[in-house]
Amino acid sequence: MVRKLNVVGDAQGDLAGHGGEHRAVFVYQMESYHYWESFLGRKDFIFGQFGENFTVDGLPDKEVCIGDRYRIGDAIFEVTQPRVTCYRVGIRMNEPRMAALLVAHHRPGFYFRVLQEGEVGAGDDIVKIADGTERITVADIDGLLYLPGHSKEQLERALRIPALSKGWQSSFEAILAQESSPKPAEGNRGLANEEQAPAWIGFRQMRVARIHKESDNVTSFVLTPIDGQPLPVFQAGQFVVLRLLVDPGKPPVLRSYSLSDLPVADHFRISVKSELNGIASSFLCNRSREGDLLDVSAPRGSFTLRPSQSPVVLLSAGVGATPVMSMLHTLAGERSQREIWWIYGARNRVDHPFAEESRSLLKQLSRGRGYIVYSKPAAIDQVGADFDAPGHIDTALLERIGVSQGSDFYLCGPSSFLQNMRDGLRNWGVLAGNVHTEIFGSLEAITPGMARVDHTPHVPPGPAGSGPPVSFARSGITAAWDPKFESLLELAEACDIPVRWSCRTGVCHTCMTGLIGGSIIYNPEPLERPAAGNVLVCCSQPNAGVALDL
Repeated sequence: MVRKLNVVGDAQGDLAGHGGEHRAVFVYQMESYHYWESFLGRKDFIFGQFGENFTVDGLPDKEVCIGDRYRIGDAIFEVTQPRVTCYRVGIRMNEPRMAALLVAHHRPGFYFRVLQEGEVGAGDDIVKIADGTERITVADIDGLLYLPGHSKEQLERALRIPALSKGWQSSFEAILAQESSPKPAEGNRGLANEEQAPAWIGFRQMRVARIHKESDNVTSFVLTPIDGQPLPVFQAGQFVVLRLLVDPGKPPVLRSYSLSDLPVADHFRISVKSELNGIASSFLCNRSREGDLLDVSAPRGSFTLRPSQSPVVLLSAGVGATPVMSMLHTLAGERSQREIWWIYGARNRVDHPFAEESRSLLKQLSRGRGYIVYSKPAAIDQVGADFDAPGHIDTALLERIGVSQGSDFYLCGPSSFLQNMRDGLRNWGVLAGNVHTEIFGSLEAITPGMARVDHTPHVPPGPAGSGPPVSFARSGITAAWDPKFESLLELAEACDIPVRWSCRTGVCHTCMTGLIGGSIIYNPEPLERPAAGNVLVCCSQPNAGVALDL
């Protein structure tokens, strides 16, 4: 019996990465079985070898089109999309390259949506009852997403196919926008949200021109180029990485800091919270002096203002104010007519950075509004002058002060604050696409089908490798490369650094990571390389010292 979401007794194992209405039944062909037997020189395949529900005679990927409909037994099916690239097929085939081979050889297999439930049996005839619109084959749709050379005409045709699953439609919309942009763009935005290539790879020396205390525990550093050349005008919300030689006898320490000022060409400003046991923050706040030289990466990051006419809510706590402060500067500089909220949570006035600066910027905005919450106000802190209310920021507060659910929300702060606000906004009915977050520290891991166990990052156990150093900037770990690892991803996993991956063989771009400094080689070569300044860690190795945004 075939139901709307699966075959009874043969359901999907990982519903986070598979399944759903448009991926109810996976189909693979005997013709492709014979092809892979020949290509791989194997004779050990069994039915279901490729993870399919239906093994079929006929229906080749180069002939079947998205939207085609078939009757099998008592059920009716519609073709919705090709296979999603996944590391499991490599495990099942004992061939790590398999996810990439399926795409490169145009034999991915495809999914059915169940239009009419019914019983299906081995030996049943497959009867075609309708053609899909546009007549684009499974193999062509698959190549359009995963292989280079995206045809604008084919993308537009693909988006006219109502049967195509929503996920693939979103990917093609992103690629079409990329192809239609007046600025040529590298990479594949249908697979990953690639930012513009950074202005430089590696580090550039800059001088500490000014140091200013913003609050009891936050200090700002104004950095200027030593060569007098103009700096790239970054996007509000982006960050830079500093390479700090804290101890001459040890590897440099890498840390990311958000840019907190108006994007201009003559300086960067970073604002650093002094942490009790923070190696880098203690070095900067206690030992750095005006005139010192620091190694600074190019600005990067995708936590940036989106073009829109909706209200903007800049929502932060603690030192999380830094990237949204840059956004507030930008909106004030543009004399934005949007409704703009500056909502900030601190402990008290002593721990409240940018207090006067934010008030001054809001006064320059015709529809600017601020609301400050102190969790532990001091006796001298005045309601109405220093802050608006005691307590914490939550969605009940947002609703009470008149924030619109249709706003664009930009969130930054401690991890608990971000989690609570994201959950609260979702439960309040805010669309996920309207909520943008910046995370200090490691990004959230993506390890499909595997239980997540959090560990403190560390260098790999055992003797150190003899290769070039690999620095993980967000995690604060530097480890020597060891050729026993097949990829930078494997080294990161050995360090218990949170990582993101799916195919593990250079197809899906889930593992795409910012390459802050150094250079890499690919082995195997990915089907399509990411934009300059990014690297697919699942299939790359260092050929010099490397710094990664992990």
